[in-house]
Amino acid sequence: MAFGASEAPRGTLWHRYEVDERGHVSAARIVPPTSQNQGRIEQDIARSLQRFGLDYNDEALRLRAETVIRNYDPCISCATHFLRLKVQRG
Repeated sequence: MAFGASEAPRGTLWHRYEVDERGHVSAARIVPPTSQNQGRIEQDIARSLQRFGLDYNDEALRLRAETVIRNYDPCISCATHFLRLKVQRG
């Protein structure tokens, strides 16, 4: 087994590999910073939207939430595919 960590501006990238007797990787686990920050990002989105005001239209709420996400400097893939906003008004 081998493991490592790489520090980057957005956080620490943890990785672990298992190698078989032929030297081939048989298992790998990669934990990017965005997944480590996921819970905090979600809490900050909720708090920010409540302070912003939930009376805005869906587009304004989505843009506000995306701003919060970008504050964490996620990689482009995480920033692009992170948010699914579902607003229920009743």
